[in-house]
Amino acid sequence: MAGKIGRNDPCWCHSGKKYKICHQAFDEKIAMIQGAGHIVPTHDLIKTPDQIHGIKESAKINIAVLDEIAEKIHAGMSTEEIDRLVYERTTAMGGIPAPLNYQGFPKSVCTSLNDEVCHGIPSEDVILKEGDIVNVDVSTNLMGYYSDSSRMFCIGEVSTEKQKLVQVARECIGEGLKKVKPWGFLGDMGQAVHDYAYAHGYTVVREIGGHGVGVEFHEDPWVSYNSRQGTEMLMVPGMMFTIEPMINMGKVEIYVDDKNNWTVYTEDGKPSAQWEVQVLVTEEGYEIISY
Repeated sequence: MAGKIGRNDPCWCHSGKKYKICHQAFDEKIAMIQGAGHIVPTHDLIKTPDQIHGIKESAKINIAVLDEIAEKIHAGMSTEEIDRLVYERTTAMGGIPAPLNYQGFPKSVCTSLNDEVCHGIPSEDVILKEGDIVNVDVSTNLMGYYSDSSRMFCIGEVSTEKQKLVQVARECIGEGLKKVKPWGFLGDMGQAVHDYAYAHGYTVVREIGGHGVGVEFHEDPWVSYNSRQGTEMLMVPGMMFTIEPMINMGKVEIYVDDKNNWTVYTEDGKPSAQWEVQVLVTEEGYEIISY
């Protein structure tokens, strides 16, 4: 990465500063770590201040939508009603629901109940009932800047077993965040999530993980929660990605609905839970952008 820009040239980050006083030492450090055999981010994965500002504006919508869902979700509500709420609130605030028509996805939001791991498609026929747990995954495009986060909701009186699953899934996020530090590795975070889930008797979905996000809906890197400390991509200030482990009450195996080719289920029919936050790596540690 270093050496492709002259020392006195404008820095690639568009700060207006000379490269030698802006990102030259940063690039040289990354190159040294790459030389030791590690995966490192390219410049296009490092967000500029202007990009971060735009992404945060998008996240204001994403958070507001999830806050409204938290206020209104209830037993007897269809998941199609959730979809309408997401579309109406997002567009009223000037955004576009990022999932709508993304690779053919037909709705504005993913609603995944009980044994649905992710990518549940809202429907008038799916009615929330007492005892359900549901993940609502909201993503927003505001003028080309993307935000992405999800929350779990317990509908009415939920069994102790489901409550614990939802709580531990949320705690997994916290354990992962403790390991989000500049010049650490994504595997540090992934192992923390994995170990915490398994210590509580759960499993972590292997095939589906988090992703970079911000100037595209899905960017590199792919983020695993079955990884090991000191592996995966180097984390550096300006990187942005999601932490969204899918925690299964039972076995780790999953399958995709062969009718809609979207909805993912646990193979054994036991519940799964997921929370998602969008994280920016900073000089000091991290900043949660959307939750």
